[in-house]
Amino acid sequence: MPLDLTRVRGGIPTRTRYAGGEWLVRAVTGSGADRGYRCPGCQQEIAAGVPHVVAWPVDGLGGVDQRRHWHTGCWAHRETRPPQGSFR
Repeated sequence: MPLDLTRVRGGIPTRTRYAGGEWLVRAVTGSGADRGYRCPGCQQEIAAGVPHVVAWPVDGLGGVDQRRHWHTGCWAHRETRPPQGSFR
């Protein structure tokens, strides 16, 4: 059975570069997604119960108003498909 890194990390944020800054990114499981969000990558809804990622700027201390919830695929392709709306 292959190792599931998302499960091993258990929601621990990873640090990555994006849009000229550093971001913390954490995977959210379906059971941890208790409400819907608007993905800045595609401007479509992320329904409650759908696994996704949440990203926030490192320099913003992770305040709730700076967190953005992305579809996992939209986040993975963020460099080739830039956000349609505000991402910060």
